[in-house]
Amino acid sequence: MIVAFREKLARLIGRRPPDMQVAALCLNESTGEVLLVTSRGTRRWIVPKGWPMPGRSLADAARQEAWEEAGVKGRVDQTEIGRYRYDKDQDRGFAIPVEVRVFPLYVDKLERNFPEAHERTRRWFPPEDAARLVAETGLQQILHDLPFKRQSPPK
Repeated sequence: MIVAFREKLARLIGRRPPDMQVAALCLNESTGEVLLVTSRGTRRWIVPKGWPMPGRSLADAARQEAWEEAGVKGRVDQTEIGRYRYDKDQDRGFAIPVEVRVFPLYVDKLERNFPEAHERTRRWFPPEDAARLVAETGLQQILHDLPFKRQSPPK
C-alpha cells in the first residue's frame, strides 16, 4: 500500500533518480561460497556496501566497505557484475531509493580485527543459500547467476 502511494506521488512530482551505492560480493575461489554480513540495525543478511568515495574507483570503494564491514582483504575486479535496487531507511522515518553496483572481490584473507567487528556477524554460504537469505530480489538474482568459480583478476 505504501509502495503504491509512493509510486503515485513520484508520478505527480517527477521521479528522482536513485542514489548510488557500491557493494562487494566477497567470493571464496576454492569453494565458490559467498560471504554475507549482518546489517547493524535489523541484523538481516547483506553484502558489504556503502557510498562511493572521493578519489577511489567504485570497485575500490566496494573493497574498502568489505574491509570495514567484514574484515576482508582481497582482490577486487573493476568490472561490475550486476546492479540491484532497494529502499534505504533514513533516520527521519522515510526511505530513499538506492541503486547498488556490485563488484566481485576475491577473498585472500579474513582479519579477526576490523572496524565493525563488534557490530556485525559474517558467515560463508553457497550462493543459492545466500540468495534465499538476502531480502533484495535483484541481489538474489545476481547470486543465482553466479557460476561456481569466477575468473579472478591477476594478483
